[in-house]
Amino acid sequence: QVQLVESGGGSVQAGGSLRLSCAASGEMHNWYSMAWFRQVPGKEREWVARMNTAIADLSATIDYASSVKGRFTLSQDNAKKTLYLDMNSLEPDDTALYFCAARWTGGDWRAPESWAYWGEGIQVTVTS
Repeated sequence: QVQLVESGGGSVQAGGSLRLSCAASGEMHNWYSMAWFRQVPGKEREWVARMNTAIADLSATIDYASSVKGRFTLSQDNAKKTLYLDMNSLEPDDTALYFCAARWTGGDWRAPESWAYWGEGIQVTVTS
């Protein structure tokens, strides 16, 4: 059983910053691939960033969607099994419900169906 719990969302003015956290519990092998997605009402869930950690040496591969690259930073604390998303220079278009996902099952990692486990989501609102 894997549980993902997001925290850190809220409301911020444009240009501000927020840090999202995703605390994972459960079997360790599910921890090695994780991602953030976001969704606004009426639109499909959109991939934001992903991290894939090599089991051998814990080196990480990180990718970002073009819309957030240079503004968002992904990191993790392996000991705490927590994934962080630092969001800077926030824009009103970043307003969405943000979801943490774990265990990439293959295929396009940008597709929600390629991830096995999900958190319940946390709201981020950016006002102009």
